[in-house]
Amino acid sequence: MFFLPTYYRHPAFRTGFNEMSGVALGIAAWGLMTGVAMVKSGMSTVEALFMALVVFAGSSQLAAIPLLLAGAPVWVILATGFCVNLRFVVFSAHMRPYVMHLSLWQRLVTGYLTGDLTYVLFVKRFHAPATDEVGRAEQMAYLAGNGGINWFAWTSTSVAGVLLANFIPASWGLGFAGILALVGMLCSLASTQLRWVSAGVAATAGIAAYALPLKLNILVAIAAAVALCLFLEKAMGVVPSVPPKR
Repeated sequence: MFFLPTYYRHPAFRTGFNEMSGVALGIAAWGLMTGVAMVKSGMSTVEALFMALVVFAGSSQLAAIPLLLAGAPVWVILATGFCVNLRFVVFSAHMRPYVMHLSLWQRLVTGYLTGDLTYVLFVKRFHAPATDEVGRAEQMAYLAGNGGINWFAWTSTSVAGVLLANFIPASWGLGFAGILALVGMLCSLASTQLRWVSAGVAATAGIAAYALPLKLNILVAIAAAVALCLFLEKAMGVVPSVPPKR
């Protein structure tokens, strides 16, 4: 995917970069506070830096930290991370037709660098996989610019949070900026009544199942929203609209 000499000159690379830059400040604030949280929770600087540089998954990091410190079995930590990030299974299934022309290692790198907002912005702009080389190059260039700035914003500020943990109080609550960025993207995507219903059902189910272990309330929220929307689409005879080609 990321042959920068090939993609960084493409206009779509700059488009992806610019569109993600609009929410990168929120992601950066979230990454900063995640780095601080790792150190404040008792991890050593070396351990926190290693996690910040290798693990590109904020929610999984925050879920795994207390388990690591409590000496939980490895399978419990892995199961927790798996449950928290189950949404990426859905993302991957949707993204598969877009990237199957890439080699295996390129698909692996693409998957690693595709975060929540990267996926949201990409599918919002490209409603269907390209069918020719020109279109594929545009989509991958956009994804490279989008995912690149997202990864850099998160990783660099996570590292900064680790190094500056003793100077940044957790009471600042900067991580809330990342949540606001996600909420903003959600509102921009909720363009139909069915999507609003899906968001409402997911929120209700997630809150109702909050007490479940291993963050399983996230899985319950996804399952409830998908099941209800599939039922409503069939009951009302809703046919997904085909957006105009760009």
